[in-house]
Formats: sequence, structure tokens, C-alpha cells
Amino acid sequence: MKQESAAQSTPPPPSLSPAPSAQPSWEDGDPQALWIFGYGSLVWKPDFAYSDSRVGFVRGYSRRFWQGDTFHRGNDKMPGRVVTLLEDREGCTWGVAYQVRGEQVNEALKYLNVREAVLGGYDTKEVTFYPQDTPDQPLTALAYVATPQNPGYLGPAPEEVIATQILACRGFSGHNLEYLLRLADFMQLCGPQAQDEHLEAIVDAVGTMLPCSYLTEQALALV
Repeated sequence: MKQESAAQSTPPPPSLSPAPSAQPSWEDGDPQALWIFGYGSLVWKPDFAYSDSRVGFVRGYSRRFWQGDTFHRGNDKMPGRVVTLLEDREGCTWGVAYQVRGEQVNEALKYLNVREAVLGGYDTKEVTFYPQDTPDQPLTALAYVATPQNPGYLGPAPEEVIATQILACRGFSGHNLEYLLRLADFMQLCGPQAQDEHLEAIVDAVGTMLPCSYLTEQALALV
């Protein structure tokens, strides 16, 4: 994320027992501080200034490649597939929370409004984030979520169909395959407790369509 090193530590799996209420987003009594949760390209490329970042997860949501992208990873004729959050009582989605403070707050929100809302079709939603190192100290964070009501929403499809679509698409931010593999790489860095069966199934489907060697250095060079 340009801060990918943040995901290197892999402490023991967090407890799944009920946790206390989330702390307010203005931690430490600072009303000018905000946490922003990223679970897609934000995990490796936030592109905004921040004061702190923590790897962790949100409960009650599953990550799905159900949002269409006609700018960053595709175009109007061939929209790419990027992730959104689906409400799921048993779900758990890993990502990175970034803390912005003071002037960083407005700058980050202004930037993300264009990147995620205007160009991506995402709305904002408040979520409870559990840091990997301190899951007993949850935080309230802002997340960008694409709902079925937005015009770019593609919805569910078999993983093989999604993989085929990803292999065919490219946008201004790079190839759709790069997006998939960087997200898969981030999940591996989180450790064995971080699971995403949907993501893994798509990566496996891509693997059956391309030589194994192509899924490493050459794939990540598709920018």
C-alpha cells in the first residue's frame, strides 16, 4: 500500500468472542481524527496522507467481486470487477484501517470522494474495525461500499466467469488481474487466520487459465 509492510506481522488468531462497543472515530479525544477502512485497492495504495495504519478485520461482512469498474480497472465496454462488502452475519473481511488527523481528514475525504464515490460508485458506511494486534479494542471506521442501487453494480456470478472477466479488463489504474493478485498477496501476509474463500476461488480459476509462471512477476507488472 505503498505501505504493504504494515501487513507483515502475523500474531495469533484474534478471539471471536463478543467484543466491547467500538471506540468513537475521534480516538484520544481528538474530534479531528478519523479512521478509514480499506479492503480493496486501498490496502496497498491509499494515496492519501495518514498518521497511522493498522491491519485487521470487520465482522458481519463478506468481500465480493460484484462491483463493476469502468475507470480504474476497466472501461465502458468492458467493465472490470472490483470488490465491495456484502452484509453477512457470519462474514469477516480483512483489510487496513488508516487514521487521518487534522487537515488530513478533509484532504483524504476529498480525494476518496472522487476515487471511490464519483469514479467508483461507492457510498460511505460506518463499520466496526478490529485491529489484528488488539482485537479487544475495536475502532469505528468509515468504509466505502458499493450497493446494488448504484449503476455500476454487476452482482453475483460464478467465480470462473468473474475470473474470465478480470483477465480481459484493464483501466487507467492498471490491469484487473493486478488488482486481484495484489489483494490475494495482502491476504497471505495477514496470516492463516485471514480467510476469503471467494477471493481464493477466483485466483484458482485464473490459475487454470494461465501458466503458473504468469501469475507471479509478470502478472504484477501489468500496470
